[in-house]
Amino acid sequence: MAKEPEDREARVEIIASHVREILETMNEADRESLRETPNRVARMYMDEIYRNGDPLEKVLSAVFVEKTQAREMIVVRDIPFVAWCEHHMLPYFGRAHVGYLPHGGIVGLSKIARLVQAAGRGFTVQERVTDRIADTLDKVLEPNGVIVVIECVHTCMVVRGVKAYTSKTVTAALRGIYRDSEAARAEFYDILGRCGR
Repeated sequence: MAKEPEDREARVEIIASHVREILETMNEADRESLRETPNRVARMYMDEIYRNGDPLEKVLSAVFVEKTQAREMIVVRDIPFVAWCEHHMLPYFGRAHVGYLPHGGIVGLSKIARLVQAAGRGFTVQERVTDRIADTLDKVLEPNGVIVVIECVHTCMVVRGVKAYTSKTVTAALRGIYRDSEAARAEFYDILGRCGR
C-alpha cells in the first residue's frame, strides 16, 4: 500500500503534462488563469473518473436475508450520478431508477445508490452502466428480477455536434421476471409514474 501514493502522483504528473501540451498547442498555456489547469484536470481525472478496478460486488457487501422473505418489489428512484463518455471524454449526468423483486435477500438501500455511482466510474457508455448495475444486483442478490432505467443528458450532444440541448438518453436493463413479464414491467413503470415522475 505504501507505493500507491507515489504511483498516483506519477500518474497525476503524466496526465498534467499532456493537458499542458494540449493548452500549448492551442496557444493558451501562457494565460495566468490556466496555469494550474493541468494539475486540476489531472487530479479530477484521478479522483473523480478513474475506476480502481474493485469488483462492483464489494459495494453490495451488506446483503440482509429476510427471514420472512420479502416478496414485493423494492424500488429506489431518482439516484443522481455523473459518468464520463468514452467517445469524447465529456461528462453525462442524470438519474437512475432501480427495482428488484427479492428472492430471500435484500440489500441496504444506500448500497444501491453507491452501486449506481460506482458503475459510472471510468470512461464508459450509458448502456454499459445500465447493464453493470443490473448484472451486479442479479449476481449478488439472485432476485426474481431486476430492472434498471437510466435517463441522462450527454454534454457531448449539448456542447458539440448536433447541440441537442433538451435531449435525454434513456436506457433500460431487464433481468428475470422483468424481462419475461409485461405485467411486472408495467408495475415498475406504474410505481415510477405514481411517485411523481
